[in-house]
Amino acid sequence: MKEKIRVDVTQRFSGLTVFERLTFSVRENEFLCVLGKSGCGKTTLGNLMTGLIRPTEGEVTIEGALVDPKRHELAFVFQEPSLWPWRTVRDNIRIGLEIKRVAREEAERRISDMVELVGLHGFEDYYPYQISGGMKQRVAIARAFAVNADLIVMDEPFAALDAQTRHKMRAELLRIWERRKHTVVFITHSLEEAIYLADRIVVLSDKPATIVGDFAVDMPRPRDFAHPLFIALRKRLVELIGAW
Repeated sequence: MKEKIRVDVTQRFSGLTVFERLTFSVRENEFLCVLGKSGCGKTTLGNLMTGLIRPTEGEVTIEGALVDPKRHELAFVFQEPSLWPWRTVRDNIRIGLEIKRVAREEAERRISDMVELVGLHGFEDYYPYQISGGMKQRVAIARAFAVNADLIVMDEPFAALDAQTRHKMRAELLRIWERRKHTVVFITHSLEEAIYLADRIVVLSDKPATIVGDFAVDMPRPRDFAHPLFIALRKRLVELIGAW
């Protein structure tokens, strides 16, 4: 796979150094997990990669061009679904397409495709207060994939869900990604979640964050938490970074 994203940044806030020459790349259509403790700067990294903030020094590029929300198709899935309560499921999925001024006929086609893909057929006219937490996150995921993004950043999107729903949503996300391949950077502090999802895991240290590990996850999907390779990689991660 060719390189899609390159990160080479230093980031400081009022004397606090979050990153000092943090450098890595993401390949096209790769599912990369960024793993690190709470407070190490993972969300800041997501904001930098989607152009929501500019680095103090260095740059983030997509196919050699500086990341720019006006030029690139970028999507961000947050810890909370961030749905507009006055909009239906269908119209929440539509938001990114409206911003990008996608033609109405094409937008309707993409919305219908995503509704089917995320399993929300029959709920298109429901409002956020009428659906479950897991369904809300499906809407957020559908909204991100609908725009055919150059990069989708997901910042601990399942953190607020109960354990059973969280596991189900991990499997659903992989099913969607395998059908609609995009470059995904998934931010998490869960070792098991990273191993279950990722093609590759980048591990961050405490601030000022550096990369202390970069692991290819060479296991077939779907992955079994009890598989010896799964357990062995988890052990390596624990040895590297310790228990959270």
